[in-house]
Order: sequence, then structure tokens, then C-alpha cells
Amino acid sequence: MKDTGENLLHGVLEKNRRAIARAISRVENEHADARQLLHALFGHTGRAYRVGITGPPGAGKSTLTNRLAGLYRRQDRSVGIIAVDPTSPFTGGALLGDRVRMTDVEMDEGVFIRSMASRGSLGGLSRKAKEAADVLDAAGFDIVLMETVGVGQSELEVAGACDTTVVVLVPESGDGIQAMKAGLMEIADLFVMNKADRPGAEQAVQSIRMVLGFRSPSMPGSSRTPDSQVDVLMTVASEGKGLEALVEALDRRYARMERSGELLARREKRLEARVRELVEEQLKSEFWNEMRMAVLRKGLDQVVSRQQTPYELAARLLEHFRSKS
Repeated sequence: MKDTGENLLHGVLEKNRRAIARAISRVENEHADARQLLHALFGHTGRAYRVGITGPPGAGKSTLTNRLAGLYRRQDRSVGIIAVDPTSPFTGGALLGDRVRMTDVEMDEGVFIRSMASRGSLGGLSRKAKEAADVLDAAGFDIVLMETVGVGQSELEVAGACDTTVVVLVPESGDGIQAMKAGLMEIADLFVMNKADRPGAEQAVQSIRMVLGFRSPSMPGSSRTPDSQVDVLMTVASEGKGLEALVEALDRRYARMERSGELLARREKRLEARVRELVEEQLKSEFWNEMRMAVLRKGLDQVVSRQQTPYELAARLLEHFRSKS
């Protein structure tokens, strides 16, 4: 298959694995025609159920993702996986640690796995990962699993990129659950206590439920309803235990969101954030041209010598931008 934009477009829509891989590579590498390809694919998106899988390092996210994909395949549902790995400080690429733990499903034609670099994103998902999810959605995958970098509370971005966010914890997380209230505890649609065969699992689950009780829908100012109750499940992903219940919980949640209108509202909010992100990116690109970089460099000397403040220099740069627009 030639790498023309039209051929890639048709290849992705026909679920050609090579075309999908090349399309994601173009998106990731910011190829000249990547934006045009994403534009053409957008009308074919919106069908996949996007599930974010996040949590601290060592929680077993990759093993859980691997097992989930296998269960979905037994239900004859196709699965696309975006496994976001930490960016190598030397090559800028992904370290591919997650990919090597998904050998069970890697050869399945109904599963497509792509490891991507976080590219320094503190939210655990780079913009390229979200666009890669669009490619998999357009290709017709029923489920898109987005596994994030394991950096704990920094991964809040996943909540805005998916229809459902699964936070994976382990019994050892118990002591830190209270501290998570303003982070992972607030974004979870569903909790999974993985490695539940370890001591302390039951106590950790009770701790989660206690913290969730602080966000009860009956409390003044709460936006939660009884229908939005967060499930807390126990799994041993390495042995496949509890995964059927997880799939059922994810399906129940999807059906509930679809009935209530929450699914549409979440997707609208996600697209609004995407538009804002694209506008900000374009403005940043247009702003920092050679002329304004020259103004910045010249003005910095005065800022360093305290003849001018950073606020005055910023105002000058903005004035320059407005006058040239």
C-alpha cells in the first residue's frame, strides 16, 4: 500500500492493520498530511467505547489491560489499545514496557496495540495518544483502551479523554488513599483493587468506599446522583480473577450513561477541550515567530538588569502580536 493520504484513509476505514499503523505514525510524527488525515477520519469516529486505565506504578495496569482485551475478544468485540509509556530522555521514544506484557493478545487480528511516548505530558496522555485513539475509533474498533503512564495523581488528563476512567490500585495503596481524594479519587468512574489476593485488600477497599462516602450525592453541593455511584471491584489480573465482573460493570456504566445523556455530555466536553487545545497550539505557533523571539531576546537584557519588569515585556510582546495580526 502506498503512503498517499487517500490510500491511508481507505486503509484505516477498511481496518487494514498496516494502514492503521502508518496513520498513527504520521499523527505521532506530525507528518505534513497528518492534520488532513485526521480531518477526513473525524466523521467516522464516535462509535468506540473509550476506557481509560490509570493508577500508580506497579498496580498491574498492563496485565489488567491485556486480560480485558482477551475477554472482549471472547465476546467477539474488537479492541484497540493505546499504551502510553514514559518518554525516553535519550531518544524521545517510548520505552515499550507495557507492550511486552501484552503478548497474550498481540497476535489476535481483532486486537491492535500501539505503544506511544508520553512526550513529557504530566497528564499521562499526550495529545498524539488522543489522536491515535481517533484513528482506532474510525477504524471500527469497538473498544479503545487507553493505558496511561504510571505516575499517580499526575494522570488526571485521562478523565477528559475517555468515556469511563478506571483507577487501578493495590492493597499497598491503602495508606495513601486519603491523600488521593483530590487526585485520582476524584476522577475515577470505577475502582479496581488489583492483586486482591494480597493481605490488606479488603481493608483498602473499605478505605476507598469510606472516601467515596464523603462525596455522597446526599451531601450539599454534590453533583452526583445515585445512578453515578462509583463501583469498587477486586481483581487478580495475573490470574484472570474478577475480570468478568469488570467487563460487566463497564458495560452497565456505558448503558447507563447512554440512557441518561451523560455519554453525549462527556463527549461534547471532550471535543470542546480538543478545540481549545488546537486553538491554543495554533496561537502559540503564530505568536512565537522570529520577530517576537527577537523582541523577547532584546527585552530580556532589560529584565535581567531590572530596567524592565517581566510584565512590561509580556505586554510589549502582546502589543506587537496584536499590531501585526
